[in-house]
Amino acid sequence: MTTITVIGAGSASFGENTLSALLRSKKLKGSTLRLVDRNAQSLDIVHRLANRLNKEWNSGFNITAHTNHKDALDGTDFVVSAIEVGPREELWKADFDIPIKYGVRQPYAENGGPGGFAHTARNAMPVLSIVRDMEQACPDAWFINFTNPMVRICDLVNRHSKIKAVGLCHQIFIGYCFVGMVLAEELGIEVPKGITGMQADMVEHDLRDHVVHQTLPLVDLRAAGTNHFTWILSLRDKRTGEDLYPRFRERFKAYDPAFEPLTREVFNAFELFPVPGDTHLCEYLPWLSDPVTKPWEKFNIRLYDWDERATLRDVSLDRLNDMAEGTVAIDGLLNTDSEGALEMIENIAYAGSHYHLAANLPNVGQIANLPLGSTVETPVHVDGAGIHPVHVGALPEAVAELCRRELMVAQLSVDAAVEGSYEKALQCLLLDPVITDMHVAKTTLDDYLMAYKDHLPQFHR
Repeated sequence: MTTITVIGAGSASFGENTLSALLRSKKLKGSTLRLVDRNAQSLDIVHRLANRLNKEWNSGFNITAHTNHKDALDGTDFVVSAIEVGPREELWKADFDIPIKYGVRQPYAENGGPGGFAHTARNAMPVLSIVRDMEQACPDAWFINFTNPMVRICDLVNRHSKIKAVGLCHQIFIGYCFVGMVLAEELGIEVPKGITGMQADMVEHDLRDHVVHQTLPLVDLRAAGTNHFTWILSLRDKRTGEDLYPRFRERFKAYDPAFEPLTREVFNAFELFPVPGDTHLCEYLPWLSDPVTKPWEKFNIRLYDWDERATLRDVSLDRLNDMAEGTVAIDGLLNTDSEGALEMIENIAYAGSHYHLAANLPNVGQIANLPLGSTVETPVHVDGAGIHPVHVGALPEAVAELCRRELMVAQLSVDAAVEGSYEKALQCLLLDPVITDMHVAKTTLDDYLMAYKDHLPQFHR
């Protein structure tokens, strides 16, 4: 039987998605599931919910809970990691606010820009501790990563450990939402009212999902690049094989110009359609942070609502607790999405055959003109022998150059965090497209390292 260890299991999103998907699996019936979270209260909620699902769905799992990952690694086959050094929203807001003092207004501050460095540096050592312990306890296990910044965390595991790693992200579905909305008439897609963009918004998320679920069976969308920075390479009708890209290009030009305007400008300039939507795309571009022209206003780049999300996190955990107590029905968990973890685990463990739309792996040539060994995102095939990238050829050179710059910044941030290297951290910020002044890079870095001294002791030895 298969043994699965989930680290960061106390998150509400895990309880509603990956946990329920694993426990619904017929193939995994009778497996062992080890839940790990440092927050004992959140872990207890998810553990009790897992026991309820296990009993009522007759899943036959052996489920245990642990506050230390070392107690849950021995002999495991898969480690699913969704850890995050918290409090997430409070730290993210600080990542954004600190450079403001020096005139640097980041467009999003999560995965790119100075905030991308700070986010990476905080998460790097906890993840490295996990995979180093895996090398001793379960050296052949797969590490399935959901932690952001995705490119940087996967790069950390790939270059600084011997563990096999894959990174999974649902951003590819934003591409399907774009296609479904723009080609709604041709594809027969019902587009609900109320979708104003692709930003993180819980109400609009459900509306976009309605479009995505209609589009997926009809369209084959192939995209590649780096996580949150992939580009549509081909677009075909699954029913007829017709190339839909020319029609999509034509229809998007005529679409509401206020809808995702940054995506529109980048599509026009580089002639490939960027998948992620404006709020992620903006993190990796050098034209979104000018304090004089304020391009974030022109493109209506919407920041993450940190207070709302922190409140929502608490409400979601309360709802999971009610489910665990048996006072709320669990029927809503019957159709949740594993976000890819289930597909990886089932098909590797039971020699299946699965095509997955997007996964992050080391580049072994699947993108011909990006650096070998760097973490790139392409479609993959999954079977009993592992996870195999689909080779997509070369990106257009201008697009590849944008990706190469981000990959170099990513590697510098990882090496800086692992080594506690001030020099590499400074180089990371100097090469980041958001920073345009050497003194600002240094003062921002100094402030980050002081503000997060407790999280980053390797820089203070």
